[in-house]
Amino acid sequence: MIKSILYSFVLLFIFCNCQSKTETALSKENSNQNTSKDTLVYDTSIQTAHIFVALCDNKYQGIVPVPSKIGNGQDPANNLYWGAMYGIKTYFKNSKDWKLVKSSKQNDFVLERLVFKHKTQNFYLIADAYDGKEIKKATSDFLYSSSGQQKDTIQIKGKTIGIKGNAKLLSYIGHDGLMDFQLTDDFKNTDEKQRDIIVLACYSKRFFGPHLEDAKVNPLVWTSNLMAPEAYILHDALSGYLDKESNTSIQTRAATAYSKYQKCSIKAAKNLLVTGW
Repeated sequence: MIKSILYSFVLLFIFCNCQSKTETALSKENSNQNTSKDTLVYDTSIQTAHIFVALCDNKYQGIVPVPSKIGNGQDPANNLYWGAMYGIKTYFKNSKDWKLVKSSKQNDFVLERLVFKHKTQNFYLIADAYDGKEIKKATSDFLYSSSGQQKDTIQIKGKTIGIKGNAKLLSYIGHDGLMDFQLTDDFKNTDEKQRDIIVLACYSKRFFGPHLEDAKVNPLVWTSNLMAPEAYILHDALSGYLDKESNTSIQTRAATAYSKYQKCSIKAAKNLLVTGW
C-alpha cells in the first residue's frame, strides 16, 4: 500500500510539472529515417499495433526530475514508462488479455522490443523502448510510421507481420519532446492508407497535430493538457479497438481507466483524453 501511494505521488508530481525546457533543435539526424519498404510481404490477416515508448529520462529530457531509479532513460527494466508498475512492459505482462511471446534488444536506439499476442484474437502488439536520450528519434519514427513513410516487418513463430507503417495502429507514449525541440521533416502520407493513432503525452493534440495534418491518420485518443502517460490507458483503449468500437467508445474506455487510476471525474478525463481532429 505504501509503495502504491509513493508511486502515485511520483506520477502526480510529473503530472503537475510536465513543463518543458525551451530549446531549438533541428531534425537533421532524422532526415534519413524515411525508410519505407513497400515491397515487403507480410500476413495481412494478422493485425498489429506498434507502440513507440520514449523512456523517461531525467538527464536528457525537459522534465522535472523524478526519482533516479525510474528516471534513468538507459535502464528500461526500472523505467517509469516501461518496467515500473504502470509501465508498458509490466502492465501488459500482468494483463489477463495479453501474452508476452518475445523480448529482444534491437540496437543502440531501441533498448528493448516486446511482442505481445492477444489471447483470444489474431492481434499482436509490438512495443519499442527507446533510450531516453533518443526521444527525438522515437518521435520522428512514430510520425514517419504514421504517415506510411517508414515500414517494416518482423518474424514471429514462422509468420511475417507488419510493423511501423505496416501496422494498423501506431502509438507514442512518453514525454512530449515536441515541447522542447522542432522537427522540420515532412510527414505527408505516401500510400493513401489511413492509420489509427494514440498519442499519450502532454498536450499531444496541440504539438503532434500539426505534423500529422497531412498524414491521413485517425486520432483515436490524444491529449489536451498535462497528463500521466500510463499503460492502462492504452490497454483499455485497445480492448475497445479490438472489438471494433467507435472512436467515441474507445475514448470513453481510455477516460474511464484514467479516471479510475488518477482519481478524477470521468468528465475531467474525457476533457483530457480527446478523440478526432
